[in-house]
Amino acid sequence: MRRRDFLKRTACLGTGVLATNAMSRARAETAQGAARKPNIVFLLADQWRASATGYAGDPNVLTPNLDRLAREAISFTNTISVCPVCTPYRASLMTGRYPTTTGMFLNDLHLPTDELCMPEIFQLAGYDTAYIGKWHLDGHGRDAFIPPGRRQGWAYWKAAECEHNNYRSHYYAGNSDEKQFWEGYDAFAQTADAQQYIRNRAGDAPPFILMLSYGPPHPASQLAPEAYRELYTEEELILPPNVPEEDSKEARVHLHRYYAHCTALDHCVGELLETLQASGIAENTILVFTSDHGGMLLSQGDPQHWKQQSWDESVRVPFLLRYPAAHGNEGREIETPWNTPDILPTLLGLAGIQIPGTIEGEDLSRLIQDGGEMPGRATLYMNVTPFAGHTDYIPYRAVRTRQHTYVRNLDGPWRLFDDIRDPYQMQNLIKEPEYAQLVEQLDAELQKQLERVGDDFRPAQAYIDEWGYHVDDAGAIPYRPPVVPQGPSLDSVHHRIHPEASVDPET
Repeated sequence: MRRRDFLKRTACLGTGVLATNAMSRARAETAQGAARKPNIVFLLADQWRASATGYAGDPNVLTPNLDRLAREAISFTNTISVCPVCTPYRASLMTGRYPTTTGMFLNDLHLPTDELCMPEIFQLAGYDTAYIGKWHLDGHGRDAFIPPGRRQGWAYWKAAECEHNNYRSHYYAGNSDEKQFWEGYDAFAQTADAQQYIRNRAGDAPPFILMLSYGPPHPASQLAPEAYRELYTEEELILPPNVPEEDSKEARVHLHRYYAHCTALDHCVGELLETLQASGIAENTILVFTSDHGGMLLSQGDPQHWKQQSWDESVRVPFLLRYPAAHGNEGREIETPWNTPDILPTLLGLAGIQIPGTIEGEDLSRLIQDGGEMPGRATLYMNVTPFAGHTDYIPYRAVRTRQHTYVRNLDGPWRLFDDIRDPYQMQNLIKEPEYAQLVEQLDAELQKQLERVGDDFRPAQAYIDEWGYHVDDAGAIPYRPPVVPQGPSLDSVHHRIHPEASVDPET
């Protein structure tokens, strides 16, 4: 399938999955379903940067389903990955807490089972929970079986710790320790499994939260299916201006592979949207599409085309949230910056569930429901310690506002960008005299944010020593199985949320 044929075919879908009006959607759902707590379908890509969609203005990538979704969804245009590495992000997403609070600031760490996590909270509110795909929070080896006690409350389970061989992608299902393999390109098979789960949950079943965690478009992934690779040619790709000329050839090679995966996952999004609609639950389902972090892909001349850097390509991710019952069917943008720890409390706020005191993020559901912005808001992100030999990725702390990115390293103020006037962050303003007052203001804001989460920004080794981690010569956590206790009972989790109450199975 060629690019022109692809565009022609997808253009015909405009009156399909997402173009149905609100009245016909409402007729498809029962009054009982509309009054229930919302279902949640959370789609998590791996290393999909914010700019790499058609709706965000990328001139290359083909994402027709995400583009249509954006027209009906809330798009948080300044969504930041709190620590742009897989495990730290995922731990923060599950707990609503910062990496320096939980100690989850390196890849391949084990998320302690006494952390209060997303599925446990939703379970106590009457939700069924389901997880499909990449987990990367167990720390017992990337091929290891993850027993139920270490799944943090996810009941339906078809997952693996970490896998990027997309055509021989393993997983474990239910309570079985038998290694199984997804058929074909894993994202397609995982999507089909999620579709069946959704179909099974329609009707009078309890509300559910389903997380579908993909491996692509991470550069370690195998090639996307040929039909999607054929949509792109390296020579025709338009590179962003912050890719140095000497890196342009290599950048085109990586972007060609990257965009093919993006379009393949976009197809998955379209399949899931259609299933939600056909099942009659789209109106009362919160659908999220986002990523754990971005990727440099040779922007700024980054030699690893990787992540963990403080630039936008690394830290800024797409975030679409569609929930017609809360905001209607018209899409809009929210420019207020927000961050990984804010996601869990915001979902709880939309679902009308009490937010536990352990959560450090902020509930921003009012922005979704009522509109408006928070013009003065700034959000904190960080790199605590480099991993896997990336010694050039020095530790930093940073704040993001609607207009500016400010970054401090251990030596002091390091980077300042005006993200509106300089969206590719090519002019570092940190030493410009006319910005001295702004630097002072943003540094004070950064210090306030650090004090709020109890982080005094020390050298990397200090955090490794504090948490008792043993890293190898490359700075990575070795893949060996530590002795870790099983997870807490539902009763103990409940008492961490409501210490004054006893567990009532009906609540």
